[in-house]
Amino acid sequence: MLFNSLTFLVFFAVVLFFHYSVSSWRLQKTILLIASYIFYAAWNPPFIALLWLSTLVDWFVAKALGTEEAPAKRRLLLAVSLIVNLGLLGFFKYGEFLLENFITLANFAGFQYAPATLDIILPVGISFYTFQTLSYTLDVYFKKTPRCDSFLDYALYVTFFPQLVAGPIVRSEDFLPQCREPKRANRDQFGWGLYFMTLGLFQKVVLADGLLSSSVDKVFGFTGDSIFMLDAWLGLLAFSGQIFFDFSGYSTCAIGTALCLGFILPDNFRSPYFSVGFSDFWRRWHMSLSSWLRDYLYIPLGGNRVGTVRSLFNLMFTMFLGGLWHGASWTFIAWGVLHGSYLVVEHLLRQSYSKLQWIKTRAGRFMLAGVTFFLVNIAWVFFRSGNFSTAWMMMGSLFDFSGAGDPLLSTLEIIEVTLVISVLLVSHWYLHEKRLEHVIQDMASWWVVTLWTGMVIGLTLMQGGANAFIYFQF
Repeated sequence: MLFNSLTFLVFFAVVLFFHYSVSSWRLQKTILLIASYIFYAAWNPPFIALLWLSTLVDWFVAKALGTEEAPAKRRLLLAVSLIVNLGLLGFFKYGEFLLENFITLANFAGFQYAPATLDIILPVGISFYTFQTLSYTLDVYFKKTPRCDSFLDYALYVTFFPQLVAGPIVRSEDFLPQCREPKRANRDQFGWGLYFMTLGLFQKVVLADGLLSSSVDKVFGFTGDSIFMLDAWLGLLAFSGQIFFDFSGYSTCAIGTALCLGFILPDNFRSPYFSVGFSDFWRRWHMSLSSWLRDYLYIPLGGNRVGTVRSLFNLMFTMFLGGLWHGASWTFIAWGVLHGSYLVVEHLLRQSYSKLQWIKTRAGRFMLAGVTFFLVNIAWVFFRSGNFSTAWMMMGSLFDFSGAGDPLLSTLEIIEVTLVISVLLVSHWYLHEKRLEHVIQDMASWWVVTLWTGMVIGLTLMQGGANAFIYFQF
């Protein structure tokens, strides 16, 4: 079920009606839990069994961890959770990828091996809810949070439909306390919720799908030898904007939907395209994933407390797994390794450039933000390309100053991409140290109404096919 579909609007209206028509908080939570299962089952009902399995395994593991003190038994319980959750994730998401690479290696070694294809269907959202339920078990294991005493609250935490299939990845310490007392959005919360839902849908439907997607598909779907350099750059910038508007749009819809129900979800994006350096970028892009990788992978590996060489390895390994998390493809791994390399170089240079006073000036920050944005876009080439052939063709086209290559984009598409990306970059610069809601609160009411009306009109004009969100595939 997609946020940008009429089906979801009807579904959400029914959920709101039942949520606010009953007085029992336990019944409200039960309604939300059932609605969440319906929301997930609307995609492929049998796969709800995997969601139940993850929920039950981590519930019982955490329950046992809450009373068990013997270190060996605690490690065994944690191993059960890790094996089940990562085993399911590994099979469904990486099974075919591992088999394909094993066949390639076998053939390279001279063994002819041709097994039947697995034809595995990737359960939507499995990467998100696996990391979410694992974070709860890990927090209980490390005694960062007490185990939950209510199975209803825990099940709702795992399956809460606004963020179930594409995040943000929510920590138990942020969600479970909200389940203790009745949740009814007040007038301001409900208004903000509707505004964020409108903004998220506008980002997805109008900007990502309506104005940018055709340029992206033309450029990255090209099968020739070379693309005209300007068109290659515009196609890449279009994807940079598309993936931001698509994923940020989903997260904004999720936050708004939850707010209408009285729940608060964490931010997932904060003006990432005006980041000053790559550490800053990962504090602003997909914040719930980057903080998860930091807290449950990078820091347990030793973080930056184990010497320079080991710290750099930890950075690279974390980003390698971050790339692999996004998909079972070597191009995603290349994207992760490239970002790992950026972070390693930044770490090595930090002490040197931190002594330069001009770096701290506005001009210096603009220059670093420009370099960061440029290199982030270079990495997007591998993220978007379906294979390395396309990636190398794109890289060659981006730096082909000869004027050769096929022009692909129409004048209208060039104008659309230029305007949208320009507005995106200016808005990220302006909001770099601000929160959007604070900016809106400081605006005159007629401006807010005008912007809201404009977004609604844009959504009305762009209505049509409901395209799935990009991160559904992860």
